[in-house]
Amino acid sequence: MPSIRFTLPKKKKKECKMKPMRHLPNLITAARLVLTALLAVLLMLKQTKGLAVFCCFLFTVAAVTDMVDGYVARRYGVVSTLGKLMDPLADKLLVTTALIMLIPLNRVPAWVALLILSRELLVTGLRGIASAAGVVVAASGLGKMKSIMQYVGLGTLIFPLGVVPIPFLHQIGLFLVYIALILTLWSGIDYFYRLRRVFLAEEQ
Repeated sequence: MPSIRFTLPKKKKKECKMKPMRHLPNLITAARLVLTALLAVLLMLKQTKGLAVFCCFLFTVAAVTDMVDGYVARRYGVVSTLGKLMDPLADKLLVTTALIMLIPLNRVPAWVALLILSRELLVTGLRGIASAAGVVVAASGLGKMKSIMQYVGLGTLIFPLGVVPIPFLHQIGLFLVYIALILTLWSGIDYFYRLRRVFLAEEQ
């Protein structure tokens, strides 16, 4: 009697392999939200050098997860609707938290925070309108540059003076935030321009 072999189709094997990765991007995004909340609490405390270094470490880890969750989702093909919603929201909450908590520390002017947050709210609203109209706008290279500059500038401002021998550390950080502000406004105008067909279609 001939022996019978049962082999699992390749597609099935791939599905089994991807199953453990299905929720990993969303878990990474959730971790960023938790780190953001912890950062907000710690920045309300009196900033000693040790605490400020730890806050900078938390901010850096949270910023890195912004790149990791998207990479994992694309690499393993586990992009989800929840992830599309929560990922940009978590990014904005992280930047918003750092901006607002640095104002009473006199490291970020309030008007800079207002302009950046206003742009983020407007673009979020625009993307919501576009999504309802069936138009998906992918993140541009300009938007990615903006995010990186925001993270580097804010991280530099959170880091305490006197730990590393870098003169004018916070002035450098504020300069980077100003560059991030320009990129933020520029990318906001770019979003308006790329979504102009949505509003023109509504008027017609």
